[in-house]
Amino acid sequence: MPQIWGTFRVSSPPIWGARGACIIPRISNAQLLNVGWDGNERIRGCVLQIDIKNEKIWIQHDGTKMGIADELVDLGVPSSDIVLAFHAPYKRKYTGFAVS
Repeated sequence: MPQIWGTFRVSSPPIWGARGACIIPRISNAQLLNVGWDGNERIRGCVLQIDIKNEKIWIQHDGTKMGIADELVDLGVPSSDIVLAFHAPYKRKYTGFAVS
């Protein structure tokens, strides 16, 4: 079964203000969140959500620029073990990744 990362926190990233990011690991789910402030505006949102189901990586949401599925393939994860769950089931057969 694929392993999920540990927790990390970034407290002083980009130029636009005090923002943070953290991965919240669970047994079969991980989320990468933006949390913090941009001036007087509250920033909070899910950047990435991944589930592990039936020994496959289900990408529920991918707000990354590079595309986490391609990054996982580059790291040696077979595309047949990755489901792009943010696509409707009938579209998944055209992605080059697992259907379910």
